[in-house]
Amino acid sequence: MPMSKPNKTAPELSLTIHYAVEAKTLPRWRIRSWVQRAMLAAQLEGKTSFTRMQVGLRIVGLKEAQQLNAGYRQKDYATNVLTFEYGVQPDGTAAGDIVLCLPVLKREAREQRKDFLCHAAHLIIHGTLHALGYDHEKARDATRMETLETSILATMGIDNPYLIHEK
Repeated sequence: MPMSKPNKTAPELSLTIHYAVEAKTLPRWRIRSWVQRAMLAAQLEGKTSFTRMQVGLRIVGLKEAQQLNAGYRQKDYATNVLTFEYGVQPDGTAAGDIVLCLPVLKREAREQRKDFLCHAAHLIIHGTLHALGYDHEKARDATRMETLETSILATMGIDNPYLIHEK
């Protein structure tokens, strides 16, 4: 009789969201569902072994995003998403903080002709994967991360965000 793969239980999520700016279209339940999708996909892929995740997500304006990006990355501009990865603790808890700049997210969605919520979902999934140890510094790692992101987004009916849209 063939051995079956053990069933993995969905990782437990502790999510704290801070709204430094008003973001009515990004309620807690919506953000939570996007983070959970990224966690489950990462767990199934097996790159990182974790049983729970602790995430702080802060939605900010331009000034705070610029200050954080300058302070931590020495880049003096507001970026769309900034992630702080803290690794996986011995008890299996993966931890990270994600900062999402709402004005940049809105501007990019407009400029790239993307639906705002689709772009927001992508950036939150992207940030969550960073918090789980994914990166895109090397071409191989970028391909792996982008493939996982587009796979998650496809299950939500969202087109590949890395395709260039003609204006």
